[in-house]
Amino acid sequence: MRTPERAWVRLPSGKRLDLLHPTPFDWDDADLAVGLARTYRWGGHSAWPLPLSVAQHSLAVLAMHREARDDAKRDPSHELRELLHDADEGLLGFDCVSPLKPFLGEGYRSLAAELQRAIALRYSLRPFAADSLRAHKRADRVAAASEAVHIVGWTREEVRGTLRIAYEPLAEDPLARVYGGAAWEPWAPNLAAERFLAELRALAPA
Repeated sequence: MRTPERAWVRLPSGKRLDLLHPTPFDWDDADLAVGLARTYRWGGHSAWPLPLSVAQHSLAVLAMHREARDDAKRDPSHELRELLHDADEGLLGFDCVSPLKPFLGEGYRSLAAELQRAIALRYSLRPFAADSLRAHKRADRVAAASEAVHIVGWTREEVRGTLRIAYEPLAEDPLARVYGGAAWEPWAPNLAAERFLAELRALAPA
């Protein structure tokens, strides 16, 4: 009899997560925050002393989402969905650069989809409606364009021509307006985890 395939990771809380068969009970919020704070965008490359974490990127997308809305129109469930849009990468510990994803095949897509389903169940995430999905994708790409220029070191011309991101980079760092500090500077993992976890606990259902 064939042994079922497993891919266990042990998390800081002591919980175990089977990446191939995840359930919504396999991690705690701090595990997710730490995982995202230790998972890096842009292949871990940066013009700064530290690389940019997925946790910090997620908070930037959330900040942009909030800035686009009046306080009266803010919805915690929508904000939570923005915060967790890349949460599967924190459980997997890997943020694949976008052009490489098609070459990783169906196995990678299935694995990511299973993690995303478990996350949606745990945090009661509703799917994006068509208009909110368009707004989210725009914010995500604007964030990427801004990161490419201000954090990684690409020129604006390279962002358009080489990276093929059609959006203009932001001039001001949306996170500097929230947290202070040097504009566009990547945070240390413990700081990124702390700030992500604070937002997650404020927004997530009990």
